[in-house]
Amino acid sequence: MPSRRESLRRSLAALPGAVEEEPFGPGVWVWKVGGRMFALLTQDGEPPRLSLKCDPSRALELRAAFAAVTPGYHLNKEHWNTIALDGSLPPALVEDLVRHSHERVVAGLPAKTRRALELQGAAS
Repeated sequence: MPSRRESLRRSLAALPGAVEEEPFGPGVWVWKVGGRMFALLTQDGEPPRLSLKCDPSRALELRAAFAAVTPGYHLNKEHWNTIALDGSLPPALVEDLVRHSHERVVAGLPAKTRRALELQGAAS
């Protein structure tokens, strides 16, 4: 059975246009879409930590509601949250936050890139 990290890694890679990289060297996987980051996942340590882009007001709400959600570690704290995947968050919420991050980054991409991603998603 795959670990939480491996399951999440596969889910992130399956999003339209997602590319996995290690731009910071070993220790952190990064997913980008259109050349822009939308997720970072620690490779080591327990619990795994996942950083995701988030609407600023929603980011504050999540931090107030869940101890496992904190301001983005080494990221813009207004737009990023770091989530300790300690089992305290419902899996459906984590999936929703992953999609939200991807959608926020895609929305900021040039129109030509967004259209290419839409076509790629439709072909899948």
